[in-house]
Amino acid sequence: MPDPGRRPRGLIDTSVVIDLGVIEPTMLPEEVAVSAITMAELAAGPHATEDPHERARRQDRLQRAEATFDPVPFDGDAARCYGRIYAAVISANRKARGARAVDLLIAATALAEDIPLFTRNSRDFMVLMPLIDVVQV
Repeated sequence: MPDPGRRPRGLIDTSVVIDLGVIEPTMLPEEVAVSAITMAELAAGPHATEDPHERARRQDRLQRAEATFDPVPFDGDAARCYGRIYAAVISANRKARGARAVDLLIAATALAEDIPLFTRNSRDFMVLMPLIDVVQV
């Protein structure tokens, strides 16, 4: 029986995937989705450190995510939604380029799928709340 307090479906961002082992499952949607953009971030992770132990942890996380999730593609609908996301960020006088752009591509995926975005960093998405349901985990 579905839990009436949980959202039926949601997109988890990279911060949530990284912390999955410490997050109470009831804080997450019943059906968890992951963006292909998140999978790209996870694939880059092992290459972004010189520490061999951290590289191994990141590689393990990537392999677990690949075995668990069938990523939601960043498709034409998500690309169109990115325009709306970008406009909202610029209108709020916030930066929409650089490392921030990856978060915005993930948010665009959630908007295109019309599902909430679950994150550990909801402050990063505050200006998008009129467009998407942002859930702090």
